[in-house]
Amino acid sequence: MRPWRPPSLTGQLSASNAEVWNHWPTVLKGLRWLLRPDAPLLVNPRPSWHKLSWFAEFIAAIPRYSANTTETARLAIAARDHLFRWAREEGIDFDLGERGILHIYRDKAAFDHATRVSRLLAAGGLERRPVTPEEMHAIEPSLAGDYYGGFFTESDSMGDIHKFTQGLAAATERQGATARYGHRVCDVGADTNGAWVRAHDGEQTIREAFDGLVVCAGVGSRGLAARLGDRVNVYPVKGYSITVNLDEDASRAAAPRVSLLDDEAKLVTSRLGEDRFRIAGTAEFAGFNRDIREARIRPLIDWVEHCFPGVGTRRVVPWAGLRPMLPDMMPRVGQGRLPSVFYNTGHGHLGWTLSAITAEMVADAVMDARMEGDAKRATTTLSR
Repeated sequence: MRPWRPPSLTGQLSASNAEVWNHWPTVLKGLRWLLRPDAPLLVNPRPSWHKLSWFAEFIAAIPRYSANTTETARLAIAARDHLFRWAREEGIDFDLGERGILHIYRDKAAFDHATRVSRLLAAGGLERRPVTPEEMHAIEPSLAGDYYGGFFTESDSMGDIHKFTQGLAAATERQGATARYGHRVCDVGADTNGAWVRAHDGEQTIREAFDGLVVCAGVGSRGLAARLGDRVNVYPVKGYSITVNLDEDASRAAAPRVSLLDDEAKLVTSRLGEDRFRIAGTAEFAGFNRDIREARIRPLIDWVEHCFPGVGTRRVVPWAGLRPMLPDMMPRVGQGRLPSVFYNTGHGHLGWTLSAITAEMVADAVMDARMEGDAKRATTTLSR
């Protein structure tokens, strides 16, 4: 059994990482990397209708690259306020580190692209500033290597998503919600009057009816949506991470305190408390395969040893998870074909970053639908 972790690979709350991937340079890099097993972006060449349809829609969304990047930044900033408020009100301690995120670039071309992205992020309300190599080392003194420059977003942060989700689950139960763990959803259905779920708890199968249903099932959302009459083309994009256990004083001193994003290597990092350093990234299009491959983990360890040579990597825990991605990189939030079905899924590489605002949005959609239904019933009663 692998250690369970919620589907956020590093624990970054990163509005500065809002750039969507629907961009021709990303497509060209992916083609160049096709035969490299350690490539940051890897596509299994075996065709499937799901994969082909997803990539066709991905390319079709390229003209919306700028608008979607700006909108994602706007959503991420709004989400931050809600998430921090929830944590304060419910007393959730999740090792929050409000130390910003530093993006690092090794050449002028990459830095110039980041400058253009910064303008798109600024249109969404995000402030991030360019920094020189000297300023980069002042922000994070333990960072080794030579760099052309960077961008620093002071308003971004990091934390332990496992602790946060545990605290949030406890808060919902205190407010009257019923959480059922260890159940496997076998089937779902809905009509204009309600919805039902059939699930197995390991011993028996139960079927329950509800007023409505919110599908928030990650990479399982596509299959559930099809049963409910909707098309939600989520693809499982595998990402990898390692957690470096900082067992020695020297490693704890040499590990970074500031969260980093290396655009060239497609890696992000977070310091989780005093004794853990997490590095995550890469994207692999290989269906629902969850295997942890050494060729994908080794570059993460090499990156740590190159950028933070004082950190010991003798005790490293690898992990792989599936990001639920829609072709345009935007989450699907709101009502489905039926008035009793709603969606909150497809957050991709920004699951935790966007989660709070999309939760508010889907809650608003549910309340609006309920009020509309009540109004229709009241009208029907009066007309009689």
